Amino acid sequence: MRLEAKNIGFGYHQNSWIFKHISLAVESGEIVALTGNSGCGKTTLAKVLAGYEKPREGRVELNGKANTFAGYNPVQMIFQHPEKSVNPRWRIRDTVNEGWPVDRELLHRLGIEEAWMNRWPNELSGGELQRFCVARALSPNTQFIIADEMTTMLDAITQAQIWEVVLDLVKQRNMGMIIVSHEEKLIKRICDRVIDLEAVLNNCEGEIKNLDLKPDGLLVSQLE
Repeated sequence: MRLEAKNIGFGYHQNSWIFKHISLAVESGEIVALTGNSGCGKTTLAKVLAGYEKPREGRVELNGKANTFAGYNPVQMIFQHPEKSVNPRWRIRDTVNEGWPVDRELLHRLGIEEAWMNRWPNELSGGELQRFCVARALSPNTQFIIADEMTTMLDAITQAQIWEVVLDLVKQRNMGMIIVSHEEKLIKRICDRVIDLEAVLNNCEGEIKNLDLKPDGLLVSQLE
């Protein structure tokens, strides 16, 4: 499976662009970091790849065909702020099962307690709520995960638990993954390559390949 952006451009206003002429591809089983200074368009590009925004130019493809984003979207995005990605009028049980009936084993691995299921989003902490957002995204039909600063706002223990589960399932299911992050230690631990969006936008070589990545104990340096 291949997720590919072909010459895409996006802007919120007719005569202004956040980016243009962006082309990139991620294969199944590959973990790619998307980096760049704040405001360069990383999150917007991630939203376009996941279907939350429609490009004004170009298109997003899955295995050479345009992703229509109809039905269950095989490209799932996990946002930095979970409270902005859930319906505040839905109980957590309804939210987590929105896309697929989440299995109990996954909930247990993510440290989710049964008592949380009947609560409202505003009754959970950010870390608790993010666990549900992660579970919701990890359907068996998900082929690609886009994690936009997924654990930046969380404590170190919660970060480690979430990353351990996500990376284990990504490996087991041979999913592709894009990580939007500023955390250099995390990127060096888990990513196969890095795309520097600012360098791409400046018509420079924006991709760093063959990094010395992913030694054993993948989360140790992240939590130092």
